[in-house]
Amino acid sequence: MVKRRFFAAGLIESSRKSIQSALKKRGLSNRALIVGIVLFALAVTLAPPIQHYFTQRAQINSLKTQLADNKAMLEKAANELALWDDPDYVAKQARVRLHFVFPGERRYIVVGDDAVVENESTKVSEQLPIGIPWYSRLISSITSTNVNK
Repeated sequence: MVKRRFFAAGLIESSRKSIQSALKKRGLSNRALIVGIVLFALAVTLAPPIQHYFTQRAQINSLKTQLADNKAMLEKAANELALWDDPDYVAKQARVRLHFVFPGERRYIVVGDDAVVENESTKVSEQLPIGIPWYSRLISSITSTNVNK
């Protein structure tokens, strides 16, 4: 009985021999090839978890920065709230923002003199007529705001 060979067996055998001879020429052995394959498989296996680790570390650092900013804003708001508990501060703000005066006091507003500057006035209060009661100024501010829109 004649042993039949697979028709590509010769081609496979010759390519195997050429690969082995090429590896021997380069100084690579089967052991080095296996170590290279194992290291490649290890790198492919560990790459995604390492990427997730560094992504999560970046997110944690971002959240820590955001938390520090929020704490600073909270502390600033608490300090401002503490200021509003002081009656002197409230009275000062009422005088500056709303042009209030205590009973028995008079507020004089000089008109036409550019050298005299009023205490911190807002843009709306600069556009309103000066020298009229506060309720008239309020109505005037509402009507002038609606006209501008």
